[in-house]
Amino acid sequence: MVRSHRFSYRLLLLLLLIFETTRRLTTADPNDEACLKNLRQNLEDPASNLRNWTNSVFSNPCSGFTSYLPGATCNNGRIYKLSLTNLSLRGSISPFLSNCTNLQSLDLSSNQISGIIPPEIQFLVNLAVLNLSSNQLSGEITPQLALCAYLNVIDLHDNQLSGQIPQQLGLLARLSAFDVSNNKLSGQIPTYLSNRTGNFPRFNASSFIGNKGLYGYPLQEMMMKSKGLSVMAIVGIGLGSGIASLMISFTGVCLWLRITEKKIVEEEGKISQSMPDY
Repeated sequence: MVRSHRFSYRLLLLLLLIFETTRRLTTADPNDEACLKNLRQNLEDPASNLRNWTNSVFSNPCSGFTSYLPGATCNNGRIYKLSLTNLSLRGSISPFLSNCTNLQSLDLSSNQISGIIPPEIQFLVNLAVLNLSSNQLSGEITPQLALCAYLNVIDLHDNQLSGQIPQQLGLLARLSAFDVSNNKLSGQIPTYLSNRTGNFPRFNASSFIGNKGLYGYPLQEMMMKSKGLSVMAIVGIGLGSGIASLMISFTGVCLWLRITEKKIVEEEGKISQSMPDY
């Protein structure tokens, strides 16, 4: 009798566990719902690429690993990847994006999104990839990004970001790709982003070019090489011009000598003709 009760109890627990797991896989997380709803409200979509991003879908965007939203990827019923690239999107990035706490990859590149990078991104503690490149983002790079300890990629090139690169970003131990080229950044490149690994910098000059006010290694080294090439070019042009001038001068002297010699011969001929015969 006791064994029968134990079996029934275990069976009940198993059924409850299955029910709870199924419920989680089929019911939207309220945080994800708020994240998606506010993200959509902040974005303008002139090409109607997000026409399926509706409130009815936000309430249940995932079924296990299946996503009902274009550009979204699910994992165990949670949004873990958003990729909305090259969709002609405008507007700004919602601070409520931080509600997608399971998000590991955010790619909004190649759009026309403006405004600032919201500091609330710091709450995306699982974020590994952040690509906001080729937009119209302005303001400063928020130092709170350094709180996303799992970041492997930060790509912010071709925006209108200003101010200095936060020193804290150099402390991201997993960071393997970093690009802030072609912005309006200024100040010195943080030491921990430009440290040498062997004979090479952690990130090379291509990660920083196109920022007029930015200076320091490895940009300084690139400028030195560029100046060296310029000097060599000037010297080369000078030498080339000098050799060309010498050749022209030499040719001119040869022509003058030939003309002078011809005139002397002609004069001697005239003199010999005018002399009487004896």
